[in-house]
Amino acid sequence: MKRFAVPFLIVIMAVIALLSSCLFIVRERDYAMVFALGEIKRVISEPGLYFKLPPPFQNVVTLDKRILTIETSDSERIQTSEKKNLLLSSYVKWKIADPFQYYVTFGGNERAAQERLQAQIRDALNASVNIRTVKDVVSKERDKIMDEVRTNVARRAEPLGVEIIDVRLKRLEFAPEISESVYRRMEAERTRAANELRSIGAAESEKIRAEADRTHEEIVAKAYAQAQGIKGEGDAAAANIYASAYTKDPDFYRFYKSLDGYRSAFSGPNDVMVVDPSSDFFRFMKDSKGK
Repeated sequence: MKRFAVPFLIVIMAVIALLSSCLFIVRERDYAMVFALGEIKRVISEPGLYFKLPPPFQNVVTLDKRILTIETSDSERIQTSEKKNLLLSSYVKWKIADPFQYYVTFGGNERAAQERLQAQIRDALNASVNIRTVKDVVSKERDKIMDEVRTNVARRAEPLGVEIIDVRLKRLEFAPEISESVYRRMEAERTRAANELRSIGAAESEKIRAEADRTHEEIVAKAYAQAQGIKGEGDAAAANIYASAYTKDPDFYRFYKSLDGYRSAFSGPNDVMVVDPSSDFFRFMKDSKGK
């Protein structure tokens, strides 16, 4: 029995080893490609447990099916339409869309795929930036440039079995030789805008001040006209009262006005008048009736 036990265990272990070499697991994050003598027999994209022939008849290569990222470590020097250099660094989100074509193109080498995509991104950035000014790249058409680059790279990457999810600029800087000129031009533009706003403000101020002066003159003129009208009405009323009083007793009116004249003429203790005593001015001093 002992003589037969050892060979049996060997057979069992060989069977287990054979079965284990025929089974393989595909994870959710991977594609699995089954090769037979160097030829791709099938591509598996669904996770699960699968069978294959034992090596060397068949073997399995896995590829990452997740969204991957490529980031440029160094900034690319790209010229604008003004022949000024910009330093751009970008990143791209991509994934394997066609495992078969991807493997045929790159042999499953992810590094080679990244280098090819980086070259395509560099070419697409050059094509979009070379026809634009610094101002367009920095602010006005930045989103449009990214759309152009993504479309361009996606079209060129599709035959490689790669799908481009997104392309974005991570960093954008002026090259050292143009930074100072750009800052001076920005300063000049801001100064011009500030001066323009100041001139507009000064014009509006003068307009408001002139309008206020005109309104002031109109109000004063209107008030003066109303005051003169009221004063004229008062003078007329006073004249009527004087006339009415004078007609009621003319002798008393003349006497009262003469007393008022004496009061005004002799208001001070040192007042001196050189007048003929027989003049009409002193008639009420000689006679109370003024005769």
